[in-house]
Amino acid sequence: MNRTYLDWNATTPLRDEARAAMIAAMDVVGNPSSVHAEGRAAKALVERARGQVASAFGADGADVIFVSSATEAAALACAGRGLVGADIEHDAVGAWIDPVLSVAGDGRVAVEDPAQTALQLANSETGVVQELPQGLAVVDATQAFGKIPTAFNWLGCEMALVSAHKLGGPKGVGALVIKRGTDLAAQLKGGGQEMGRRAGTENVLGIAGFGAAAEAAARDLDAGHWGAIEEIRNILDSTIAAEAQETIFVGKGATRLPNTTCFAAPGWKGETQVMQMDLAGFAISAGSACSSGKVKASKVLRAMGYEEHVAQSAVRVSLGLTTTQDDVMRFAETWIKAYKRHRARAA
Repeated sequence: MNRTYLDWNATTPLRDEARAAMIAAMDVVGNPSSVHAEGRAAKALVERARGQVASAFGADGADVIFVSSATEAAALACAGRGLVGADIEHDAVGAWIDPVLSVAGDGRVAVEDPAQTALQLANSETGVVQELPQGLAVVDATQAFGKIPTAFNWLGCEMALVSAHKLGGPKGVGALVIKRGTDLAAQLKGGGQEMGRRAGTENVLGIAGFGAAAEAAARDLDAGHWGAIEEIRNILDSTIAAEAQETIFVGKGATRLPNTTCFAAPGWKGETQVMQMDLAGFAISAGSACSSGKVKASKVLRAMGYEEHVAQSAVRVSLGLTTTQDDVMRFAETWIKAYKRHRARAA
């Protein structure tokens, strides 16, 4: 069976540029903290990647701290700060905030005190893009980085989270981008790596791949490739809407990531849809990959005001740069047939 991958928000295929950079880095034997020639060679790879990520993210003049993941970056940025946010945040951020902010039906959040708020730029489940106020404490840019035009220097926040595997880099490496001069206490203490903010020998291979992927992602964004993906996503939405009129498209009236659609067929559980589509050769999800396997309604949709039976029936389809119109039309045909079978059984 030919498989069609439509879960790019969970993770992306490794870019050729990232693979090449990682293979080359395998021959560099030194520890980047060592002062000899081998150590300096490893350090040069880390610093090159730091510059690549900073440039791609528009973070010139900021500090880029490499960590193991955006989850670690969230802990480093948020722990012990008493920040507030909303229930639409990824669990990596939600674990550290008081979710007291209200969420509108279109997924946008009303911010009262930016300096004490953590807020995502784009939601991983719905694709809804926030209109961020200046002065936020923490911005989760994990899903937005590489898909929509953005820059740390535009955001006006203290810190932002990014991750390699969301834009074609390897899993297991991320970064916390910090406005220079911002106080930040290390959570992992030891050797003083990463400017004293994150102890532990750097993942040189992963960091090299992250830098190469970020640079390539910036080129693709500048070339307008995500605009073509948005057109395909819109075709998918309209095809499903025409054949399954009861389907609810989440965040349809708001600005969304160009590759993401989240829709619910009330009464048809999202987990069931995911399993049926998987058996048919399509990889989609019923929410954030980090919450997979949990048979419960999406907290994001519940925060947006959707009733339990709707939130339980939502699935996410997220496209990537290699997704074709044929891919989404084959998926739409398969999903619509399964939807009609479900409706016939439920009648």
